[in-house]
Amino acid sequence: GGDIRARFLIESIRISVTGGVIGILVGVGAAVLVNIFAAFPIYIQPWSVFLSFAVCTLTGIFFGWYPAQKAAMLNPIDALRYE
Repeated sequence: GGDIRARFLIESIRISVTGGVIGILVGVGAAVLVNIFAAFPIYIQPWSVFLSFAVCTLTGIFFGWYPAQKAAMLNPIDALRYE
């Protein structure tokens, strides 16, 4: 059960962290482009970047933990089978 839980959690953590990093890059890139092309001053606060990354990561971990916990209760063959 622990191995199944760990496998699901590691996958959800990797996906949520990757999504958070991509979101930060897209958000900062869009802000820079708006600043350049629209001459509209945009200030990016480090705490807001950290907060958005933390929410993204925690959401991914939580919604990865629930199926991991459910799968850990199953027979390992049934947990890894795709239907």
